[in-house]
Amino acid sequence: MHIFSTRTALLAFTSVGALLAFPAVVSAQTAAGQEPDTTEIDEVIVTGTRVAGRTRLDTIAPVDVISSETLERQGSTELAQSLANLAPSISFSRPSITDGTDTVRPATLRGLAPDQTLVLVNGTRRHSSALVNVNGSIGRGSAAVDLNAIPSIAIDRVEVLREGASAQYGSDAIAGVINLRLREARSGGAAVFTLGQYFTDFATARLPSRSEEDGQTFTAAGWQGLPLGEEGFLTVSAEYRDRGFTSRGDLDPRLAPRPARITSRYGDPETTDATLYLNAGIPLQNDFELYGFAGYQNREAESAATPRTWNNPNNDLAVYPDGFLPLIAPTVEDFTAGAGIKGQIAGFDMDLNLVFGSNEVAYRVEDSLNGSLVPNSPTSFDAGGLAYDQFVLGLDVVRRYDIGLFEPLNVAFGAEARREHFEIFAGELASYQFVPGRPGTGAGSQGFIGFRPSNEVDENRHSYGVYVDVDAQVTEQFNVNGAVRFEDFSDFGNTTTGKIAGRYDFTDSFALRAAASTGFRAPALQQSYFTATAINFIIIGGVSTPVEVTTFPATDPVAQSLGARPLEAEESTNFSAGLVFHTGPFELTIDAYKIEITDRIVLSENLLGSPTGNATAVAIYNLLNPPGSSGSVGGGRFFINGVDTTTEGVDIVARYRHDYSPTGRVDFTLAGNLNSTDVTRVPAIPTGVPIPNPPALFDRINVLTFEEGTPKEKFVFTADLDDGPLGVTFKTQYFSDVLHPFSNTNPAFDVHTGDKVLLDFEGRYDFNDRVQLAVGVNNATDEYPDFTPAAVNSNGALAFSNYSPFGFNGRFVYGRLSLSW
Repeated sequence: MHIFSTRTALLAFTSVGALLAFPAVVSAQTAAGQEPDTTEIDEVIVTGTRVAGRTRLDTIAPVDVISSETLERQGSTELAQSLANLAPSISFSRPSITDGTDTVRPATLRGLAPDQTLVLVNGTRRHSSALVNVNGSIGRGSAAVDLNAIPSIAIDRVEVLREGASAQYGSDAIAGVINLRLREARSGGAAVFTLGQYFTDFATARLPSRSEEDGQTFTAAGWQGLPLGEEGFLTVSAEYRDRGFTSRGDLDPRLAPRPARITSRYGDPETTDATLYLNAGIPLQNDFELYGFAGYQNREAESAATPRTWNNPNNDLAVYPDGFLPLIAPTVEDFTAGAGIKGQIAGFDMDLNLVFGSNEVAYRVEDSLNGSLVPNSPTSFDAGGLAYDQFVLGLDVVRRYDIGLFEPLNVAFGAEARREHFEIFAGELASYQFVPGRPGTGAGSQGFIGFRPSNEVDENRHSYGVYVDVDAQVTEQFNVNGAVRFEDFSDFGNTTTGKIAGRYDFTDSFALRAAASTGFRAPALQQSYFTATAINFIIIGGVSTPVEVTTFPATDPVAQSLGARPLEAEESTNFSAGLVFHTGPFELTIDAYKIEITDRIVLSENLLGSPTGNATAVAIYNLLNPPGSSGSVGGGRFFINGVDTTTEGVDIVARYRHDYSPTGRVDFTLAGNLNSTDVTRVPAIPTGVPIPNPPALFDRINVLTFEEGTPKEKFVFTADLDDGPLGVTFKTQYFSDVLHPFSNTNPAFDVHTGDKVLLDFEGRYDFNDRVQLAVGVNNATDEYPDFTPAAVNSNGALAFSNYSPFGFNGRFVYGRLSLSW
């Protein structure tokens, strides 16, 4: 398997070589009077292990630890973007013209689906977004956690477990686990003000030169530690962010005889976020502790849909003489609250907690029209929305037993009960209404058609799980871990997963580690029950006729007649092996992995039918319109199991940190991910379904998106220098080419982003212990993905691929003022 190029290998080995050589250079510089620091970089972690006191370099599993200080130095104030800047295994694209996905963007780990990574907050399961991604973006068909609903200012550190962990944590942990540890403080505080904007020059297929100054972003954030009693703490964190939109579209060629111009707003949406987080803990009697956290975010966003030209048959020239650009304006409300108590009873360390989380996405559509209501159509619509919530009750128990091993045997066991709820609520009548008798006009609010009353759902499910996790330090050198977990879901049944892992330390500096596990991901309620209806116009007998195109739940009788089946859990088998080397301030970890996933849940292709088409179209139309129905459904799609994939790769992390003087420190990190995914099986319409020459359920575009839609190679090199009041950060990121297919039949319409290198710089000055000023630039060389050819970009909007792993906004310049007390 070819997963990295000669160029990338040379970059990796050259950078590692520089890191290995750097200690000698620094030693020569400091030999005249300053002894080099040889302190190891040890950080105690809680993710991936239930043994107290384990450090990042002592664990069996690979874990990245990202501090709040490191997050602050990224320029971006979005958590997901900051993590993608730092962790090569995390990718965060910036989709546009994808409805709600523009506002709630998904992140991926190791090139897998966004919902195949489990997200925890303070070690407890985080709720997902209500949004299910149904359009053409990375993560199509998934319902993932919205990382940007949590402000970076509230976080003490992020622990990224890069290994399958379903046997330890349950559903979703196929690719790994991201654990967000909230800040804990009973005194002190800080405020951070950031202002930035894009200053960029770029070219598109039809425009050889274009300049923009947009996307101005202002963020005000702060935290305050407060005492609770004599030893407890309450940390309050808040953030306000206001971000302007960006626009990177090309000329629209559809305006003839009028001259071509830019009609789109292709880029980041305009957003305003207000977020508040609380984290608290207070000791009780007998060494017990009561703890809890809560968070709320309100996000108002406005993104653009595909532009409508002045001569569009659904336009009202009296209202929009130059055409119009529909704006999708979701309001996202996210809330979470959790509480727990932990302590020791009869030698057992116990932790009992209850967490609630909810997310709602309510859509408005502005600057639009309902074509079938022209000339009396409103221009603003309430289009309905989605809501999801969950309760999680968890119990974790740990006890150590002295059975004659080098260290006492660590036995952990526990249980989890979860209740989930998903709802779709309808929009106002005009947002989906169709008035017949006006051929050539459309129904519903253009840009985003509202949810109908027939789309409304209100579904619940519950599940419970139990696990046992045993960790044995057999000898001073040999550590072995095993875990088994059983889960039962009310809607699809039960599953059992297991894990075995080991580590052998040959010396104090060198160790090998390996793991094998099985995993699973339960179908999300959003995937099981999402439904939406739109009106499209199909030529029937030479007449443009309105027909319904519907996304059906997999359990719907119509979907089942087309081959849908009730959704089952995805299952995985994970294998990994790696090495750990550390001496003094230098460390190196290399971890190879192989992840085989069966029955991945995907959104099918659109199955289009017609009563007068060929035999295939007629058969589909008849199945979509059983006797007694309205007879107007012309297309359908549904979620289905059946895609198998194999993902293989290598993670490389090398770091050198040196205190070269009482006030001076340098910190160098090189991190890389080499990753390749192959689709080995796709679902097909079952043999018994009466459709001659059945169409594909998962076609070329979706297959290649799985295989080529995220970088196969990504490297990040970061250099931090802090010396007294001065600080400098330099970062370079390398992304290998990403493929964005636009046709199921013609490879000539494939778009490539190209191999790209981005450079970031930041300079800092501490006026005193409390005031710091920083200025920086992200993407200093103003790098863009390769532009979309004109033949592919027929409406001028999609000037660059929204699969680009670093977006398509160009150079971002920012300043940051930090105050602490």
